[in-house]
Amino acid sequence: MNVRFRRREVVLACGEVRDHDASAWHDAIVWVRGGEVELETTDGTRQRFGVGAMLCLAGLPLRVLRSPGPGAVTLVAIRRNQTDSFSSQAPSYSC
Repeated sequence: MNVRFRRREVVLACGEVRDHDASAWHDAIVWVRGGEVELETTDGTRQRFGVGAMLCLAGLPLRVLRSPGPGAVTLVAIRRNQTDSFSSQAPSYSC
């Protein structure tokens, strides 16, 4: 079976702050499935996103992800499998 996508769920407890790890979000589309997530950039700017928001965290100057409460936040990240033909590691073909 050729799995083309991988799914990962990340839960941040109420008040939890997690350092941004760019490699964890590379090539992923992130869906806020529950709660609200606050993103803080390296210059201290903060922006909140609630249930249903679709995010791309790759390439952003983020410092931390935070669950501002009142409950936990659930993020679902979907990314292409590394062996997918559209992956950056896939061979290129010439005509």
